[in-house]
Amino acid sequence: MIRVVVVDDQAVVREGLVLLLGLLPGIEVVGSAGDGEAALRVVETERPDVVLMDLRMPRMDGVEATGRIRAAYPDTQVVVLTTYSDDESVFAALRAGARGFLTKDADADDIASAVATVMRGDAQLDPTVQRRLLDTMAPPPSTTSTPSAPVTPTTPGTATTSPPPPASDPAPVPPAVAGTRAAVPDAGQSSGRAVTGGTGVGMRGLTPREVEVLRLIAEGLSNAEIAGRLYITEATVKTHINNLFAKAQLRDRAQAVTYAYRHGLAHPG
Repeated sequence: MIRVVVVDDQAVVREGLVLLLGLLPGIEVVGSAGDGEAALRVVETERPDVVLMDLRMPRMDGVEATGRIRAAYPDTQVVVLTTYSDDESVFAALRAGARGFLTKDADADDIASAVATVMRGDAQLDPTVQRRLLDTMAPPPSTTSTPSAPVTPTTPGTATTSPPPPASDPAPVPPAVAGTRAAVPDAGQSSGRAVTGGTGVGMRGLTPREVEVLRLIAEGLSNAEIAGRLYITEATVKTHINNLFAKAQLRDRAQAVTYAYRHGLAHPG
């Protein structure tokens, strides 16, 4: 059984979550709290596996409580369940150590999936939160253009001389676009050979297949969906994920999404 603590300052919401989670197989609610300070006391006593954490609460908010829980009890995972999904809330919670982020319109299946996911050591983000994370990291659109030659005012009867154009530099090589053959080499070609990302930054020795798996993680696919897309077993997918996480020094899928984006393997859709 996965032992869960529910933290929310609204009694109706808190009691509803306790009732809902109590009906889910494999989950046992071992406590609840109405603010961050009370949450710390419950976690200290019950040592739960997962805490479902609200963010905006009196006395101690969810971000501070998350950071303290993760620091003192690293085996306890935190899934944020909140009404607020603005950038400040998302990033503050993730920096504090939350491994899941759901909005309160999530249904029972979403919550159960998030609890099971963080227990496996992975991360689960609401799709809108993941999109916002990618959009925030997107570089600003290029606005550079070739400037026109300045116009020099002249007086009647005088010849005009335009300044010589500057020496042309070699054209910059644009980064590869995710989804093109340049971004991800075909797994059937040079299997086992290390590749580099579309930005030219080293991909820490990832093989073409590991890069493909990383790209699909960034698209939000589960292990089972990746296995179906690549026609391999789910066990093989897990092996690729373990290998690429070790090579790229990644802890979870949230970091994998960030890493894929920075190396040109994913872009806001």
